[in-house]
Amino acid sequence: MNETATLRIRPAVEDDVPLVLTFIRELAEYERLRHEAVATEELIRQALFGPRRYAEVIFAELDGQPVGFALFFHNFSTFVGRPGLYLEDLYVRPEFRGRGIGRRLLVHLAAIAKERGCGRMEWSVLDWNEPAIRFYRSLGARPMDEWTVYRLTEREIAALAAEADEADGADA
Repeated sequence: MNETATLRIRPAVEDDVPLVLTFIRELAEYERLRHEAVATEELIRQALFGPRRYAEVIFAELDGQPVGFALFFHNFSTFVGRPGLYLEDLYVRPEFRGRGIGRRLLVHLAAIAKERGCGRMEWSVLDWNEPAIRFYRSLGARPMDEWTVYRLTEREIAALAAEADEADGADA
């Protein structure tokens, strides 16, 4: 960053929903997963600003221009007995990388995690994303190689949930 540039980290507000979606789509393109990015403004608005807020977003702005974002939420560690902060997305636009913006976003998130009493900060990284892996290791983060992420998508969730409906009917 040059000497005169001003970097500001700020929380998203409801009017930022289109910008959040733009960053999500840019990240999906970078991660070669654009086909999976099906979120809409309304879904993002409900998740971030609806009656039950599922996630939060912060932006990095360089001289007032949005250049990066982080989307995060809280999880819980039964072993630690405390909440954790889970970083779902961290993205800095390519032309602004290498200026410490990603680090500043993570520093801000660490301050939030500390203030909220979190025992951990966690995130996933694609195993081909060597620049991100090197960056995270430089911060002291370490991979959890003994853990494998599993996922059910909407179709599998519906199929599994149907068993609950069947079980409820059998109890009658």
